[in-house]
Amino acid sequence: MKFFLESALIDEISLALDMWDIDGLTLNLRHVQIAGKSFLTAINEINELFKGTKKTVSIQTNPHNKDDYHAIVVEAEKLAAISENFVIMMPCTEAGFKACNLLSDQGMRCNMTLCFSVVQALQAMRMDAFYVSPAIGWKEDNSEAIGHFIKDIVTIRDRYEFETEVLVSDVRNGLQIVEAAVTGADIVTARFAVYEESLKHPFTDVGLSRLQDYWDTIPYEG
Repeated sequence: MKFFLESALIDEISLALDMWDIDGLTLNLRHVQIAGKSFLTAINEINELFKGTKKTVSIQTNPHNKDDYHAIVVEAEKLAAISENFVIMMPCTEAGFKACNLLSDQGMRCNMTLCFSVVQALQAMRMDAFYVSPAIGWKEDNSEAIGHFIKDIVTIRDRYEFETEVLVSDVRNGLQIVEAAVTGADIVTARFAVYEESLKHPFTDVGLSRLQDYWDTIPYEG
């Protein structure tokens, strides 16, 4: 199971690379907006952090091109030329699937996003997507179960021997990370705060407090 960070904030990304050894990044456009940077400035700064590694950075194409596969392809080619680390994100629309198919034939890596159904995931695999990103947070918010959703995608991928990796997105908490891992997903991507909270436990703090008390009563040498 790989951990990807969902961010565009350089300080978050740098810390996550250093302390957590995250395996990759998915660009969050909301974070680009918050940072007050242009899109190209943001992705070039991020590229500097990942340059020389084999870790991937998923870069979003213009969502206004959702129905124009020609425009998606043209932009994807420009973005991919910036960095060997970039995987190009496009939506699970008819045009997005078509663009993925064309780009995959060129050897370009694509990440099919905004995936909310198993059939969308299956089509992404058929189009030879490098990643397919089923989003689970929104589904749970709308009272849709996510366990079978991810499990069915993984089962289909394995049964038909597709090479697409299942990248579970919109992960909101530690329980969802565990559910994705148990159902066999390859990757989860989550915000910095989700990892920060999930890697903690109150019992760890209680245990450390007790150990510190014991430590203070024991001679270190002698």
